[in-house]
Amino acid sequence: MKQRIIDELKRIEQSYGVKIVYAVESGSRAWGFPSQDSDYDVRFIYVPKKEWYFSIEQERDVIEEPIHDLLDISGWELRKTLRLFKKSNPPLLEWLSSDIVYYEAFTTAERLRKLRMEAFKPEASVYHYINMARRNVKDYLQGQEVKIKKYFYVLRPILACKWIEKHGTIPPMDFTVLMDELVTEPELKAEMETLLERKKRGEELDLEARIHVIHQFIETEIERIMEAAKSLKAEKKDMTPELNRLLLNTVEEVWKDGGS
Repeated sequence: MKQRIIDELKRIEQSYGVKIVYAVESGSRAWGFPSQDSDYDVRFIYVPKKEWYFSIEQERDVIEEPIHDLLDISGWELRKTLRLFKKSNPPLLEWLSSDIVYYEAFTTAERLRKLRMEAFKPEASVYHYINMARRNVKDYLQGQEVKIKKYFYVLRPILACKWIEKHGTIPPMDFTVLMDELVTEPELKAEMETLLERKKRGEELDLEARIHVIHQFIETEIERIMEAAKSLKAEKKDMTPELNRLLLNTVEEVWKDGGS
């Protein structure tokens, strides 16, 4: 599949007249709990030609391809990326932390990785993750029977919040790393591990009776984290000048001599 993904990225470059500087896995495969039929959620950062940045019209700044044969692929233009980076956008910070890198060219991604902690805002990330957990509880975990595979899409953001509280850093993507570090109650951890193994084996995890110990953990932690988030404000320096330089340098680097 990796070669097919690389081929698709090259096709996108040619079709749209852009250069891709970074492409990673961003979904359940990167989070460490894929099913056998999980999509490949490929996300990339791209740089249009220099003329794009001098148009008086607002040009589209995303590329989204139709989902086909388990391949879900989309990307953000560099200036959009840097604006979101400045805001400590959690999905973008996750892309830069992904262990599954499909493609990397030029110096852009490495420079962003070095700046991650300057951009990282604990409060913004905690609210992002805890609101994700709350939405998924509302959508999938109501009633006595629940879609138990959706537990992962609640547990991972909760554990990400707990990591930020404990370490004050960007949380790892891998669910097992978060679980091993942060889940100390034996019964709870055993239930999580069993569920994880079932999902990886490809068992059909649809409606089942709720798992009491996991459900209790979720309810308790969501309430606690919502209260704790109020104390996570931190002042950050304005990164605009530095990111402006990164934008200019990247466009020059990528399209030097016409980008050939």
